[in-house]
Amino acid sequence: MPDFVAAIDQGTTSSRCMVFDHGGNERAKHQLEHRQILPRSGWVEHDPVEIWQRSAAVLQAAISAAGLAAADIAALGITNQRETAVVWNRRTGRPYCNAIVWQDTRTDRIAAALQRDGRGEVIRARAGLPPATYFSAGKIQWILENVDGVRAAAGSGEAVFGTTDSWLLWNLTGGVSGGVHLTDVTNASRTMLMDLRTLDWDEELLSFFGIPRAMLPEIRPSSDPAGYGEVAVAGAAAGIALTGDLGDQQAATVGQVCFAPGEAKNTYGTGNFLLLNTGAEPVVSEHGLLTTVCYQFGGDRPVYALEGSIAVTGSAVQWLRDQLGVISEAAEIEALAARVSDSGGVYFVPAFSGLFAPYWRSDARGVIAGLSRYHTSAHLARATLEAICYQSRDVIEAMARDSGVSLDVLKVDGGVTANNLCMQLQADILGVPVSRPVVAETTALGAAYAAGLAVGFWKDTDELRANWNQAERWSPRWSDQQRADGYAGWQKAIGRTLDWVDVS
Repeated sequence: MPDFVAAIDQGTTSSRCMVFDHGGNERAKHQLEHRQILPRSGWVEHDPVEIWQRSAAVLQAAISAAGLAAADIAALGITNQRETAVVWNRRTGRPYCNAIVWQDTRTDRIAAALQRDGRGEVIRARAGLPPATYFSAGKIQWILENVDGVRAAAGSGEAVFGTTDSWLLWNLTGGVSGGVHLTDVTNASRTMLMDLRTLDWDEELLSFFGIPRAMLPEIRPSSDPAGYGEVAVAGAAAGIALTGDLGDQQAATVGQVCFAPGEAKNTYGTGNFLLLNTGAEPVVSEHGLLTTVCYQFGGDRPVYALEGSIAVTGSAVQWLRDQLGVISEAAEIEALAARVSDSGGVYFVPAFSGLFAPYWRSDARGVIAGLSRYHTSAHLARATLEAICYQSRDVIEAMARDSGVSLDVLKVDGGVTANNLCMQLQADILGVPVSRPVVAETTALGAAYAAGLAVGFWKDTDELRANWNQAERWSPRWSDQQRADGYAGWQKAIGRTLDWVDVS
């Protein structure tokens, strides 16, 4: 058996490849950013060809940088930004348009219509999701209705859809020369088109959006001993078996070894995503959370999760950097926020794409409240970090009401966890300890775990649990009164964001 497993982590702002050893330790990493295309307010796009080229480049570079060859890699996993929609021509290999990113809100009227006429309740019951701009199905409908030639090509079987995992799998395995058109259960569960119980595309849900079934990829387990094919592109990775595929947040849950019901993790990236393992039966949320597939390993029954998805957290820091020029590098926000002892009553609700869980209000837009002449850029920086933490508390409160589980500790991962002040604020605002593992990039690690389990590189999940080690822990410092007052102010600020955009 080779000594390493690799994973491609195709995210919202960048693509990276990481190589891990049997202990789950990083051996090599290479990362490249891609463009954020913003044609108009509320629209967010990516160039699928650029994403494919960057993903292929980081795969080859990481393996080469480690001094390894394909023969040293037991398997390759993929993890990806989940709801982003790509539609391409299977004959030419060319996308019909830019990918529509999960943050994009152009489908708000499609979602509102589903909600008004009762179809939204069918979607909730079968797919576990509310009708929202976040998910893929409305994006496919928009492309079918607005991009020339796609409807006819879909009818003839030439136009196909995939989330970015499908797009990468297709290209990695040969593209127009025999590429596979596949996805896994976790990505499929983010489309509003898959029945959570049958793990198959649902004909009635497809009819709601006018999507031909022939456009859609075949759904497979997240860790598949049969595999998704082999890397067919020339270079250091040629011939590596593709055996793992997970949406990014489910991958992070696997990387955080949350394999028992009641275990939860929170990933801090472009947005925040908190998942709670609920076991072998899907739990229907009554408090604004999503019911989703957590993972499926081989022929085992699927494991489900409740998820709270928050659209804008780390990207709010990027907004301070790129749009306002408050900081020149994202890492500078910690030092700037530390110049003041509190936010001085300022609240920043970054509802740039509406509010996701637990509110699901596409009519909301961002608000900075409580400003006076006293306030400085430091107060705004601190309010931005607090916004990340308050949004996570909103989700955790909803999760406790749905599941009856109160967290004893919150496992965290992702790039924002390098910000120690933010993690201390998270512990303060929640009132529970926050724990960061040694390997903070658990998204890539989870994809590697899924791929490695499929080929016997790791024999079972107990072996994966043994790899998990805590790097740092933050305990709450705020008083109960300070915590209650802060959250009351946050909820007041949330109210100021609502009913800003007409989506009727």
